[in-house]
Amino acid sequence: MTLTEKIIARHAGEKKVKPGEIVEVRVDAVLANDITAPGAINAFREIGVEKVFDPERVYLVPDHFTPNKDIKSAEQCRLLREFAYEMNLPYYFEVGRMGIEHALLPEEGLVLPGELIIGADSHTCTYGALGAFATGVGSTDLGAAMATGWTWLKVPPTIKLVYHGKPGKWIGGKDLILYTIGKIGVQGALYKALEFGGEAISHLSMDSRFTMANMAIEAGAKNGIMEPDDKTLNYVSERAKREFEVIPKDGEAEYEKTLHFDVETIEPQVSFPHLPSNVKGISEVGEVEIDQVVIGSCTNGRLEDLRVAASILKGKKVHPRVRLIVIPATQRIYKVAIREGLLETFVQAGGVVSTPTCGPCLGGHMGVLAKGERAVATTNRNFVGRMGHKESEVYLSGPAVAAASAVTGKISSPEEVLN
Repeated sequence: MTLTEKIIARHAGEKKVKPGEIVEVRVDAVLANDITAPGAINAFREIGVEKVFDPERVYLVPDHFTPNKDIKSAEQCRLLREFAYEMNLPYYFEVGRMGIEHALLPEEGLVLPGELIIGADSHTCTYGALGAFATGVGSTDLGAAMATGWTWLKVPPTIKLVYHGKPGKWIGGKDLILYTIGKIGVQGALYKALEFGGEAISHLSMDSRFTMANMAIEAGAKNGIMEPDDKTLNYVSERAKREFEVIPKDGEAEYEKTLHFDVETIEPQVSFPHLPSNVKGISEVGEVEIDQVVIGSCTNGRLEDLRVAASILKGKKVHPRVRLIVIPATQRIYKVAIREGLLETFVQAGGVVSTPTCGPCLGGHMGVLAKGERAVATTNRNFVGRMGHKESEVYLSGPAVAAASAVTGKISSPEEVLN
């Protein structure tokens, strides 16, 4: 079996599962945010039980419209808060102690290798970077899982992605996953598992690996996953809140297909509106003037991303026509960025720094676009109206291109700024 199939089989209590089978599985953890948790809580109430299946395995993170942007968002967050207190949930993360959920939970050691995790958010697949099966579900399914500790799913077939070589300068996980989505399309892995491997993955930091697993959903995948290595175990061992077991894949696993990529030929990538698959290398972009740059999100708001951006912005100024918004993904990242002087670099350059929030990624707040405006963002989606007005445009990139573009006022390679 593939790694995905082995994890599902173990959680279903079966010796073997095959793609296409529908199984009931035990979950190791469930999570929801301020947008999706209210629906899950309503579903939980309708079941009629008085307690969640395990208070230590239910995570609530108000991160999308927080700090509360209006009365409606405040009411939603109050519902989470009161439910967390009622159920005595130790892992409810309040403003000031929180972060964007998919950066926060790995950082807190609450999602681990070999586990099966569901979340009422499509980017739950991020945790596959740790060797977990993690996928998004609807609020109703999440409410049922909060009550029972179980859910159902269809076993996905697996596409194996093998990345050869060593990534070049400025090439991170965002560039590799954008390049991949550009090749296979936004439905290229529809309800399939994407298993990332190869020499190039071993060269990537955990931050870059989280980025790749995070955007598996942008290819339509059920989940993205990587086999844990020493780098993974070093990351997890410092954080794990509970015991875990690494589940190795079988040597004779059957894949739907295997795709190979030579990363040494890949340059920084940019996804043009209005699909993540509309990808071009930076040398093909041409003259695209912009109004805003967003560096942050569950995709690229981690410490590595801020360091890369700051290395380009150090001693530079943001273009007078551009707004630069930087959003560290968690409070811990925020504090380290303060100590390292990264936030000072952003502010000195003419940018603004926000408390952790999803904010502009979903057109929520902290950077909504007006009609006709263009943004370069390190976020994960660039659909019509994703970051504001339906006639605005979002271009996706990694932090290096985003930072360089903030300086030049147009989509640019970091080499244009540093040379």
